[in-house]
Parts: sequence; structure tokens; C-alpha cells
Amino acid sequence: MPIRAVLWDIDDTLFDYAGADRTGMSAHLGREGLPGGYADVEQALAAWKRLTQVHWDRVARGLTDFPGQRRDRVRDFLGAPSLTDAEADDWFGRHLVHYEAAWSLFPDAVPALDLLAGDYRHAVLSNSSLAHQERKLRALGVRDRFEAVVCAVELGVSKPEAGAFLAACEAIGLPPHQVAYVGDQPDIDARGAVEAGLAGIWLDREGAGGRPELTRITGLDQLAPLLRGDTRFGAPSTFG
Repeated sequence: MPIRAVLWDIDDTLFDYAGADRTGMSAHLGREGLPGGYADVEQALAAWKRLTQVHWDRVARGLTDFPGQRRDRVRDFLGAPSLTDAEADDWFGRHLVHYEAAWSLFPDAVPALDLLAGDYRHAVLSNSSLAHQERKLRALGVRDRFEAVVCAVELGVSKPEAGAFLAACEAIGLPPHQVAYVGDQPDIDARGAVEAGLAGIWLDREGAGGRPELTRITGLDQLAPLLRGDTRFGAPSTFG
């Protein structure tokens, strides 16, 4: 059966999360000052990126919730374990002003959605929270492109677990083999999708290469030709 729908990751797939996070945190530190323990801004930015992954992994394992991971990130980043929830929330809230001001889609996101709009249904599966991603998609002007937005925080199961992908397929009423998943992480996104029975596509924007077992593209301009050329892709893609 042909692919009938595309299921999308958001962060670093459609939305330039890494760019916005770096720009926003740089501006925030410029206002707040460099926390103690960091030699320079670059070291602080690297620590923030690492701690973001650490605490999102805790969410995925059910060890904390969405507000909790934010607060714990702030405490760890500042080296201030005694910060109250309110103090951590205030610090993160000041960061959000700068982060959200830097929000943008990748230049190839809307053209890809436009090319596919007439032939495929579209939905989102994210490992974030529903309220956060709904707000982001609306701010970026693309929420109406997706008939469903499914998020791990509300599901209680995260990618790459099969249950997350299957829940998103159920939300749009299609069997997994009729759905393609596009995401920037080779294991969490592409491999997880394949193991759940979907057609997984790794968006390798950095051109890391490798992983010949995965279908790989290096830009969203390659997605429409891939889907239309062979709905099950046959051998792994040679795009990029």
C-alpha cells in the first residue's frame, strides 16, 4: 500500500531548535551575566545543551515532568540546587523571552509542506509537551498544516518506543505501513519508526552520513521526490 501520510518531528526537523536555543541563551546570558563556574559563554552554551539532553532523557524515562525538567536544568546549570521552584521558573521565564524571539522554521520547511500538501496527510509526533508544541506551531504559522499533534509528555511513552509511533498513527486513523516519519535523529526517529512498522526517514541536515540501513535525506527538498518515486523506498535512499 502507498504512503498516505507524513508524520513529522518538529525540533531540528521543521523548526531550528538548536539555532534558537543558542541565540536565545546567548542573549539571556548577556543580560543575566555568566554564571560562576564557566570560563566563557561557549562553555556555558555547551553545558546548557548537554543538560537539556540529560533532563529530557529523564522526562522520557518518567522520572520528572515538563516543568520539573526545566527547573532542574536551571538548578544544574547555575550550580544552585537550593533554588526554589519559583526562582527557577523566573530564571527560565526570562530565558524564554530571548529564546522565543529567535524562533524560526528552516527555510526548506514550508516549501516541503507546500509540495506535499495535495497528496499526503500530515501530523506531528514530538517528544515534548502538547501545550508547548501547539503554541510553537501556532507562533510559527504552520499549526493548520497538521491534522493532529501527538506529544510524548501526554502519551506517557516517548520515541523511539513503538507505542509513541503507533499512537500517532491511531490519531490519524491509518496503519503504520501507510505512514512515513521524518525526523533529525537516526535512532530516536528513523530507526524507531521503522521498528514500529512505519517508513522511517532520517533528515541528516549536518551531513553526518553513515547508517546505510536507514533511508536518509539531507534536506526537505528531497522528501517529495523520495515519497513519489517509491512509496516504500526499496533500498536505502542515496539522496545526500
